[in-house]
Amino acid sequence: MTINYQYKNIQSPTKITLTDEQSAGHADHWSILTDDMSHDVPEWLQKMIEKAAMPKGLNSNVSAQDSCLLLSEDQPCHINQVLAMKDGKPECFINAYPCIDSPYGLNCKIERIIANDNSHDAVLRLRTADGSIIYAFDQLYTPNRHLYQRDISYFVNLSAWAHEIKLSDQHEVIMVEDQEAIRYHRAFNDIVAANDGKIPDDLQEQIKEWKPETKEQMAPVEINLGHMCAYLFGDTLGQEDEAWCQGQVLGKQETEFNGQSIILFDVVILREQDADPFVIRIGALNMPETATINVQDYVQANVWLQAAIYKENQQKPSKAN
Repeated sequence: MTINYQYKNIQSPTKITLTDEQSAGHADHWSILTDDMSHDVPEWLQKMIEKAAMPKGLNSNVSAQDSCLLLSEDQPCHINQVLAMKDGKPECFINAYPCIDSPYGLNCKIERIIANDNSHDAVLRLRTADGSIIYAFDQLYTPNRHLYQRDISYFVNLSAWAHEIKLSDQHEVIMVEDQEAIRYHRAFNDIVAANDGKIPDDLQEQIKEWKPETKEQMAPVEINLGHMCAYLFGDTLGQEDEAWCQGQVLGKQETEFNGQSIILFDVVILREQDADPFVIRIGALNMPETATINVQDYVQANVWLQAAIYKENQQKPSKAN
C-alpha cells in the first residue's frame, strides 16, 4: 500500500510576546462601564455563566476538552471570559473583558500579533487591501490563536468601546491660500462633478489641463477639520488598540449591558478614494452628552478598538495583495 503525503507550508504571522508586567490589563476598559469594578464585574461574570456560549471563531472543533475555553454571550454588548480547563472542567479563571459585536469590517491580512499567552490578550496589526494599518484587540484570540496564517486575507469585524465620544469641533478650520493647492482642489471637484461623481482614468492629465474660468474659483479654500475622517492608533507596544478617531455617524441605536443603557454608534472613520470605508460600531453609555449625538453628526472619540474573525464570514481564503 502506498501512502501519499501532501506537505503544506503554513506560516503564522509574526508574533511579539509580552510579559504580564508589559500587559496593561482591562481595568480601564471595565471602568467605561462601572465605577465599582470589585462588586459589579464578579457579579456580571457569574451571571453570564448561566447563558454562556462557546464562540468558535475560525476553529470548528471548539470543545470543553481544550486546555483553554472562551465563553461568551449572544448579545450585542457582552462579556468574553477565558477559563483554563482540565478533563473538561474549569480549572481556573484566566481573563475577562467586555465586547461589542459589529456587522462592519474590512478585508485585512494579519501582519503581526502582540500577545500575552498567560492572559490571552492579543493585539492584531492589520493591513487593509489599500494599505491602511489598523491595530485592534482580538476578541477571539483563544480559539483562533493557532489558526492565523500569514498573507491570508480575512474579513475582520471591527467594533469599539468609547472612553469618550463627543461632537467634533466645528470651529476648527484651516484656510488654504496656496494657489496651486487651490487650483488642484477646484479642478478635482469640477472634473469629478462633470463625470457624474466618478473619477476618470485620466484624472491627473485633466487636472493639468484645467484652467479657472472666474477669479472666484481661485479664492482661498476653507476646510473644516471637524468634518474630516481620521484614525490614529496608540504608540505604546501592546496598547496600539487604544485609538483616537474622528468620523461621521451613519447609524444610532440603543441596547443594554447588564441593565445599563448603551448607545451603539456606527461611525465611518476613514473614507478614502478607491478604498472600502472603515466603519466601526462604537458603544458608549447612554448619558446626556452621548444621547444628543445624532446620525450625520461628526464626532471624535477615544476608543478601545476590537477585532473578531469568524469562519462563517470568510470567503474561500485567498492570498492578500
